Amino acid sequence: MKIPFIMSTIATAVYAFFLTSCDSEQENRRQDALEQKADQLEDQADMTRKQAEKAADATEDAADRIRDEAAGASDAAKETAEARADAAEDNADALRKAAEEKADALEDAADAERDAK
Repeated sequence: MKIPFIMSTIATAVYAFFLTSCDSEQENRRQDALEQKADQLEDQADMTRKQAEKAADATEDAADRIRDEAAGASDAAKETAEARADAAEDNADALRKAAEEKADALEDAADAERDAK
C-alpha cells in the first residue's frame, strides 16, 4: 500500500518540476523580443561608429587640403592654414570620441536588455 503512495508522490513531484521548468510560449516571445532589441541596439552602435569614422575622415581630408592649398602661400597664410587644419583634426578626434561614447552607451543598453531575460 505504501509503494503506490510513494510512487504517486514521486511522480507528482517530477511532473511538477518539469511543468514549472519549461518556458511558456509567452516567455519565449518576450525573450526573443529582448534579444531582437539588443541586436538592434548593437547594430545602431556599429552604425554610429561607421558614420563618425566617415565624418572624421572627411574632416581630416579637409585639413589635408587646407595644408596643401597653403603650401605656396606666405608664412602668415601658412600659419593660419595650419591652425585651421589643426582645429579640423581636433574636431575629427572629438567626433570619434563622442561617437565611441555613444556607441558604448548603446552596447551597455544592449547588454542590459540581454540581462533582463
